[in-house]
Amino acid sequence: MSSATETVSPQLAQPAEISRGPLAEALLRLRKNKIAVAGLIIICGFLIMALFAPLIAPHDPLEQSLYDKLKPPFWYAEGDWRYPLGTDDFGRDLLSRIIHGARISMIVGVVAVAIALFFGTLAGAAAGFYGGRVDNLIMRLMDILLAFPPILLAIVIVAFMGPSLRNAMVAIGVVNIPRYARLVRGSVMEEYSKDYVQGARALGARDPRLIFVHILPNCLAPLIVQTTLGFASAILEAAALSFLGLGAQPPTPEWGAMLANGRALILRAWWAVTFPGIMILLAVLGFNLLGDGLRDALDPRLRE
Repeated sequence: MSSATETVSPQLAQPAEISRGPLAEALLRLRKNKIAVAGLIIICGFLIMALFAPLIAPHDPLEQSLYDKLKPPFWYAEGDWRYPLGTDDFGRDLLSRIIHGARISMIVGVVAVAIALFFGTLAGAAAGFYGGRVDNLIMRLMDILLAFPPILLAIVIVAFMGPSLRNAMVAIGVVNIPRYARLVRGSVMEEYSKDYVQGARALGARDPRLIFVHILPNCLAPLIVQTTLGFASAILEAAALSFLGLGAQPPTPEWGAMLANGRALILRAWWAVTFPGIMILLAVLGFNLLGDGLRDALDPRLRE
């Protein structure tokens, strides 16, 4: 009797393995992904710049000083410590304009992605859930939008509505609707065939409840990844439209508009185009790195 007790007791003494939920496992994998963490740090830096721009910026981004125009960075020859990154051809502090430009880029990303996510999710959910003629009508419309290069379609929309930052955000949101619609449609079609949906329907759940309560919450993983990557695309497309004169208008401190303003000065004042370009590069890189990390963390095929 004692030997049996001695044999069983070590097994009982071992602590039970703590099971983690899917969200905890995803966060753990994301934390172990150094590339994703680097992207998150970059994004947090831009968010801090955007939120506290008036406190961080040393000067008013619209303040002009013709006596200080085209000042090089402070470490360069004839540089001035008052302007760490130099000034543009109107004597405006480049660092202050870049910091305030981070706020505009974040707003553009949020608005454009929100438009694309909202309408794309509705269109994709309707197409995947109802199928048939509804699916054909919605997806053929999405195919028409996808037939045009995104930046070209955005240029057409802004040219029709008029050049402004607001219209640029709307155009960027519209051209990105098909990405979310196709993604949601595929996810909804996959979830619709599962037993829990049929069980909810048997219990009397109506179509809106089936879509928004039961199906769409199970499609969040790919949507989160696409939304993160969508921020990078929105920032890049907004900079391209502003560079062409169709987005933010002078004297708005937007990175693409700063590039357009400094392209004629590239041989005389390289800093006028270099630093705004680096900011666009870092912002797009940060969201892309975080998006790739989220895709790896949320992919159920990578779970042990």
